[in-house]
Amino acid sequence: MRVAILCFFVVFVLIQTCCSAADASEVAIGSDLVLRVDGEPFFPIGIYHLPGSEDPHRELAEAGFNLVRSGASSDALDKAQAAGLKAWVPIGGHLTFDKDVDAKRANLAELVATLKDHPALLAWESVDEPAWTYMKADQRVPAAHLTAGYQTLKRLDSDHPVWLNHAPANLVETMREYNGAADIIACDIYPVIVPGLRPMYALWEDGLQGDLLNTYVSQVGEYVEKMKRVAGPNKPVWMVLQGFAWAMLQKEEERQTDKIRFPTRDEARFMAYDAIIHGAKGILYWGVSYTPQPSQFWSDLKSVTKELGGLHDVLAAPPVDLKIGIRYHELGHSVDAGVAVLAKQFEGELYLFTANDDKNPVKVTFTLPHQYNGTADVIAENRAVPVESGSFTDSYKPFEVNNYRIPISVSR
Repeated sequence: MRVAILCFFVVFVLIQTCCSAADASEVAIGSDLVLRVDGEPFFPIGIYHLPGSEDPHRELAEAGFNLVRSGASSDALDKAQAAGLKAWVPIGGHLTFDKDVDAKRANLAELVATLKDHPALLAWESVDEPAWTYMKADQRVPAAHLTAGYQTLKRLDSDHPVWLNHAPANLVETMREYNGAADIIACDIYPVIVPGLRPMYALWEDGLQGDLLNTYVSQVGEYVEKMKRVAGPNKPVWMVLQGFAWAMLQKEEERQTDKIRFPTRDEARFMAYDAIIHGAKGILYWGVSYTPQPSQFWSDLKSVTKELGGLHDVLAAPPVDLKIGIRYHELGHSVDAGVAVLAKQFEGELYLFTANDDKNPVKVTFTLPHQYNGTADVIAENRAVPVESGSFTDSYKPFEVNNYRIPISVSR
């Protein structure tokens, strides 16, 4: 009788384990560096913080988000799953194998066993900004410690990637030391800052977060290019973008209310597309917990993410190399950065995502292969431009996005 009961229990556990594993999502990185979830392309549009509404997960899903940071519990993942969202779980503290390694290894094994088969789980997050220490050259968390933790994690769960976010500073060579500790490399950059803001943690002495020569919003694209050099050809780059005003990070009693400056809708839209055009394979937003809700900025940000969500399948499609010609018209200004372009084909249409990375206005004529003719609809704008023999002309304000949808019609 005891043997029969034991056999029944073993069979029951095996059945439960198999069913649980069958429900889990398999997440892989494609050759085009786009995530695949159960074989389907997935472009992350994510957020660190839940909004303060009665049904925050549903609000995010309706605003175009498809990814949210989750607590390390099945209940938290259940809530994301119920709204149709994927989730990432931050476990950086479990991956720092510097001391108490046996205890950390045991805790990591227990945590991973509990969560790895949940269908909402997309990825694990490593330590945030491990290479960066404020005003010092020291690495806050040595790469070797994180690499050891990563290797243990991958033995426990090979079906979910690990992503690691860097601060915008540090040398490319320094950041590359952490590539062995992650499958996806990210960077946070929040360039909309009011001059004269009192110095605070994360801002340099000049009052800026980034440290490139370019202090405009188009530095987002430059940081993508930097992180692509860090990540190399086999790891995707995600970008963490601005979801807050810097003055809101100050203590309320010390807050410089005259310095509160949220990104405008145009700035938020530009930064998102600039990151994507330069090669980001995912977009995340940090700082929304410091943003009043409701507010104009929260509404503006959701309008941007809803637009991105509506284009998800296009954004997740591989780029195409069309050898696009760009000719600038004389407007009395220099052209420094100029217009960045990303081309994709999807369901019989060509999509051109373009952003003027320049501080000056530009007028541009694009030249495409001759099979593109007819009309280029400007996405999210109530206008179109004619395309004749593969060429069309349009104008840009400084740091403006123009995205086009063009039918593919082969000329004979």
